[in-house]
Amino acid sequence: MDFRHTLRALGYRNYRLFFVGQSLSIIGNWIQQIAMAWLVYRMTESAWLLGVTGFAGQIAILVFAPFGGLWADRFDRYKLLLLTQILSAVPPLLLAILAYAGLIEVWHIIVMALLLGIINAIDTPIRLTFTTEMVTAKEDLPSAIAMNALMQNAGRMIGPTVAGLLLTVSTEAFCFVVNTLSKVVIVAMVLAMTIAPQQRRPITASPWQQLTEGARYAWDLIPARWLLPMVATISFMITPYQTLMPIFAVEVYGGGAGMLGFLIGAAGCGGVVGMLALASRRDVRGLTRWITAASLASGLGMLVFSLSSWLPLSLVALAFIGFGIVVNGMSVSTMLQTIVDDRMRGRIMGIFSMAFLGMYPLGSLAGGALAEVIGAPATLAIGGGFCTIAALLLWRRMPALRAHLRPIYQRLKIIQ
Repeated sequence: MDFRHTLRALGYRNYRLFFVGQSLSIIGNWIQQIAMAWLVYRMTESAWLLGVTGFAGQIAILVFAPFGGLWADRFDRYKLLLLTQILSAVPPLLLAILAYAGLIEVWHIIVMALLLGIINAIDTPIRLTFTTEMVTAKEDLPSAIAMNALMQNAGRMIGPTVAGLLLTVSTEAFCFVVNTLSKVVIVAMVLAMTIAPQQRRPITASPWQQLTEGARYAWDLIPARWLLPMVATISFMITPYQTLMPIFAVEVYGGGAGMLGFLIGAAGCGGVVGMLALASRRDVRGLTRWITAASLASGLGMLVFSLSSWLPLSLVALAFIGFGIVVNGMSVSTMLQTIVDDRMRGRIMGIFSMAFLGMYPLGSLAGGALAEVIGAPATLAIGGGFCTIAALLLWRRMPALRAHLRPIYQRLKIIQ
């Protein structure tokens, strides 16, 4: 693997600032997410309320991500990014105050999860499209997109582990303080950037017309029409395993907060491996094979994890799950950001955010409710089975998908 090629996005000063600040912010988010889940479970021992908390934290993406993408196409992305980073410090600060005052209740956690979810829903497509303003050469964009995902998965690996250590020696309140401080860092890094003013053409269409145009464009673009449903399937069927992890940590493996961080960190490790491999790629050719393999890896990994009570095997299965989720999502993101028109980038990434992140809360809610009835292992087994079937169906459509991609790649001079 050529690491000079892999890390080439870090050659841009603005992206280096973003990478450092966002990496710490993501770690802070995971510390808070684990602390909230642990606090809810400690207070209630309810799988249902764990599902509700996960639902509250992500449901806003289904409603607000398209608007975040629309605003990214209409307004100054730098100013929007700075505003969302400032606002993201508010929920953890309020949680810390309530926890230290001894006033915190479960509904406080759910409301703050919802508020942070709204901010993140607007921020996600803005942040994804802002990458092209930090990394200006298109040939370096795949590296930047992969590095963005690397941040997410390094945070998933490091954050839960740190959260487990902090919860062992301190309290949930201190975890919320740590996340607040991480937001101060990312705001400082964004302020330190030097961004050239972007020239935007006057927009005469209404927001509704622009949203409709974006949806129609996504439907007419065959790769988006076929691949986004696979991303949504994995998000709904597989990703909610995170919500149920406290149950596995305590009831299956007989551990506590440290075991919880260990389990989720294993999935993050798999994601990091996948993103390093993706970042080393020089272009989008061959990504269809990666997408199919990653979809299958997440489904089969979930089946193995749901049936295993042997910790080493479970950790390997979680690594495959993390690999599959992230490589599938980021491969589709890389492909879409490469082939879509610049004027549609924000709206398409808003739709991608709905598929990649927006289905997670619905899956968390459904998974939490189903786990109350049939148990967490059986719930995850059903999700793994459905995802495996979907991956095999996608594999059958790969030749037709490559045929649709070939003229697009030729037009973009990716292939001759």
